[in-house]
Amino acid sequence: MNTTLTAIRAGLARGRIELRQTFTNSQDLWNYLFPTVVFLVVMIFMRNATVPGTNFSLGARTMPSVLGMVVAFGGLVNLMMALTVEREDGTLLRAKAIPNGMLGYLVGKIVLVSGMTLISLVIVLVPSLFILDGLAVGDLGSWLTLAWVLLLGLVATLPLGAVFGSLFSNPRNMGVIMLPVMGLIATSGIFYPITSFPGWLQGIAQVFPIYWLGLGMRSALLPDGMAAVELGGSWRHLETLGVLGVWAAVGLVVAPIILRRMARRESGANMEARRQRALQRVT
Repeated sequence: MNTTLTAIRAGLARGRIELRQTFTNSQDLWNYLFPTVVFLVVMIFMRNATVPGTNFSLGARTMPSVLGMVVAFGGLVNLMMALTVEREDGTLLRAKAIPNGMLGYLVGKIVLVSGMTLISLVIVLVPSLFILDGLAVGDLGSWLTLAWVLLLGLVATLPLGAVFGSLFSNPRNMGVIMLPVMGLIATSGIFYPITSFPGWLQGIAQVFPIYWLGLGMRSALLPDGMAAVELGGSWRHLETLGVLGVWAAVGLVVAPIILRRMARRESGANMEARRQRALQRVT
């Protein structure tokens, strides 16, 4: 029997089990869903404000951007946190001891993070359809655009989350990457049109996938006329496809290399040393 296929099937099964278990753990649910609920409340309060120069609801304009941010945050941060925490508690070491165990482990985490990301999207999207006015969701093209942006966004961000998770062995050091991520969210046009930012800041934001995920989601769910407030006055689908595709390709090439190196360094001695350092910080 092909060991790779066996590992993938085991990973899919593991992911489904972890997804079910998440709904029985209040702490996990809080970590995954609380930020999503907060953003939904913020958009409700923004619904009576308008996009500068238009009569369009700022809340409705922000909602698709938040969907893009949820995808980016799930792929980059949630997977990074899972890898870092389970590297410290020995889960990764146990996975390494099984033939193709790291592959199965990673597939399981991708299933878990992707599943919770989809649930978070639904929590934002469904109430917004009834609360916010002006969303363009009446044709098949909108949903097809939403689907390919979502899929490509996950492929672009999940490998990056795996890379970042491999670089940090201490969960308490994750603030090093969280601060830049939050800075990118703030400057990527998620809550306010990027056209109001300085040109150099616009250029930085367009290098990273968060801006393009927000733009892609807005192109799927907003009227065509709202493209006028975007850079270049259009939704730039080809550019969105190109930038997210480049990040996906880079991540898929780099992530396996980094993960293999990280797995080779894992040992019982290293894990025990990290545990002792953690105990010293507590005491």
